[in-house]
Parts: sequence; structure tokens; C-alpha cells
Amino acid sequence: MIKGLYTAYTGMINQMNRMDVLTNNLANADTNGYKKEGATTQSFDDVYAYKIKDTSESSTYYQDNLGSITLGVKVGETYTDYSQGSLVETGNTYDVAITGEGFFAISYSDDDGNTYFKLTRDGAFSVDQDGYLRTKDGDYVLNQDAALDGDASSDGYILIDPNQETTIDNAGNIYQNGELVATIGVVDIEDYDYIEKFGENMYQLVDGAEITDSDAGVEQGYIETSNVQVVSEMVDMITVARAYESNQKLIQTIDSMIGTTVTQVGRL
Repeated sequence: MIKGLYTAYTGMINQMNRMDVLTNNLANADTNGYKKEGATTQSFDDVYAYKIKDTSESSTYYQDNLGSITLGVKVGETYTDYSQGSLVETGNTYDVAITGEGFFAISYSDDDGNTYFKLTRDGAFSVDQDGYLRTKDGDYVLNQDAALDGDASSDGYILIDPNQETTIDNAGNIYQNGELVATIGVVDIEDYDYIEKFGENMYQLVDGAEITDSDAGVEQGYIETSNVQVVSEMVDMITVARAYESNQKLIQTIDSMIGTTVTQVGRL
């Protein structure tokens, strides 16, 4: 009976974790380039139940297997779905979207002025008054060479003339007056297990990450939206809420049975 309490408790903890993931996905449904997350579960190792000192069949003591029991469920890893989000046409010159597998490379600066190499799928770029290509948060976009080297220094910043008409082709090459000015850094990672989320739509490398060339295309005048399907997430939230309530009712039922056992059966 007490095991049932623990099993229901672990079920509630698991559903709470799933709900946290779903609500975070919904909160970022309108975040450019956001990749939704999912939650996994893992059962605790089975524990064998034994008959101990059972003399019903023989005068000797037995220790026979009755079978296995589970101690509930534990929270597993959270994974990221890197599937392509929908492209929305904006018509803005410096808005670009990646079609395929890959990331834009940017130079991220923290509040202390330190710069770090980051990746993103959000291509809502703009050009500042000095002619540098930046993200909407003000971080510098890196060129292809710097992206492949994982170099976030100023040597890799993209500098163009903000007063000239700009064309960006499918390979990320930036042209002005018919001349190649720079190439937007688009790279991929050999194994996505070696990147982790940094904020909502940025990623950072972890030890062992290998930067590779990307075969993805670049579409000028488009933005990649989140790959979150709002209706699907809402349906999953209802399922999670019902599962949580089921575990909650189980705890209430077991609690009532324990109370009955203590107050009534104990009197006999």
C-alpha cells in the first residue's frame, strides 16, 4: 500500500516535468527559430519480491520468486526537436532563413563585454549605422571563415555598406554593386549531442563538438518561425493534466484506506 503512494508520487513528479516542458514550448511558439523540447521518462529498476520463511508447502524455509515489482517512474532527459520550422516572408533585405540543417554563427557579448561563439536559427538581422550585420539583440553575425573556425573575435564580423542595395544568394553570399562583399557564416555540428541551448533560440558548443560545413540554403526576405505546433502542445497539456489528476486521486484513495485500517481495523 505504501509502495502505491510512492508510485503515484513519482508519477505526479513526472507529469509536472512534462508540463514544464510543454508550457515552455508554448511560451516560445512565436520565438523565431525556436526548437521545441520533449520530456522522456525512465522506470526505476525492477525489484524482485520473495517469499521468505514460507512453511505452507514444506517444513523447510523457502525463498521463491513471486515476480518483479516496479517502484514507479523517474524523470528522464529532455531532448530537442531540431526539425525545420515554417518560413514566413517578411520582405526585409537582411532577414534570412536557413532551409535544411545548420546554424548561423554569431559573436555573443555578455554584460561584462566578454564575447563567445554561439549558434542560432534566428535570421532576423539588421545593419547598424557603422555597417555591421547584427542580430536583433545586437550581437554580431560572423562570416563563413570565422564560423568554421569557431572564432568570435571582431575579425569575423560582417561589414557592408548600409546605403547600397544588398542581395543575398542561396549560399549566404552578400553582393553589393554586383560584387561579393561577405558570406554569412552557416555551419553545422557533426553530432547534436554536443550542443546545448543557451537562452531560447541560441546554442553553445560543449566539449567534443565538431563544426562542419552545412549544405543548408539561405533564403533572403524570410524568417524561420518556431517548430512548435500549438494545437498539439495544448492536447498534450490536457493529457498530462488528466494523468496528474489520476495519480492525485490514487494517493487520496490509498490515504483513505490507510486511515480506515488505523482507525477501524486496529480496534479488532
